[in-house]
Amino acid sequence: MIGRQDSYRGVMHIDKDLDRLDRGDLIAEVMRLRGGIRAHKDSSGHDLCWHHPLLWGLLPEPVEPEVAVPPWPRFLRGCVRYRESLDRELPDAPVHDREFEP
Repeated sequence: MIGRQDSYRGVMHIDKDLDRLDRGDLIAEVMRLRGGIRAHKDSSGHDLCWHHPLLWGLLPEPVEPEVAVPPWPRFLRGCVRYRESLDRELPDAPVHDREFEP
């Protein structure tokens, strides 16, 4: 059952709205979610560094992100580790050698 018990909070899971969708609606929902995931997956360059409210917007419930921001030194260490992981995992990725422009 999609509307399963959420063991963390002891309440019905928030995805119970899927229980009332028919096959066609479920397929449309899957396609919409896949489109959002693909758009996120195809992020490149400086877009990799940002939080992603458009991705969160695919959820049916309103999302009020409670972002906890680390202090600058820890934040930058995390950015460096993320960039190092890209070097390890995608050593042949093209280089995006452009400054960030808001």
